[in-house]
Amino acid sequence: MPHHVLFIQGAGEGAYAEDALLVERLQQGLGDAYAVAYPTMADEGNAPYEVWKAQIDQELAAGGGPVILVGHSVGGSVLAKYLAESTDRSGIAGVVMLAAPFWGGEGWRYDGYEELELPTTVDDSMDLGVPVFFHHCRDDETVPVDHLSMFLARLTGARGRVLDAGGHQFATDLGPIVEDIRGLGLT
Repeated sequence: MPHHVLFIQGAGEGAYAEDALLVERLQQGLGDAYAVAYPTMADEGNAPYEVWKAQIDQELAAGGGPVILVGHSVGGSVLAKYLAESTDRSGIAGVVMLAAPFWGGEGWRYDGYEELELPTTVDDSMDLGVPVFFHHCRDDETVPVDHLSMFLARLTGARGRVLDAGGHQFATDLGPIVEDIRGLGLT
């Protein structure tokens, strides 16, 4: 029985189609021991948090067994917020964020996307309760690599990797991402 991976796409018109190649390459790298589900997220041009959150809830309920969540770009931001607000993470084996933008603080501030800011805490840090990995490419021209350090400063226990090349779509080597997913100990 393959392990379940749920991939949440980035936002913007055409993001689903653009991320499809990344998902295909991830599935190839993981092999038959993993099954990567790639649902089309509603209203990809605007990525409304509450709508995406409800859809993630539905996908997790249908997943069966522990699920590894992977989010690309805004999909990663949505997953970070989702986990920060979640009280039940029992079905989640781990999370991998790819080129996720950090919202608020020293990160991005765009009208309509304030809803993706992480909740504030007394000491301004939080533990998401599951293994969390962030990956970012140094040559990403869409989301600056310094967003990775903003997440790591807020999320206790999260680990980050900076790849030298690959751009926003991780076009070169998915090896470190595959390694982190396999390292979750499900195989």
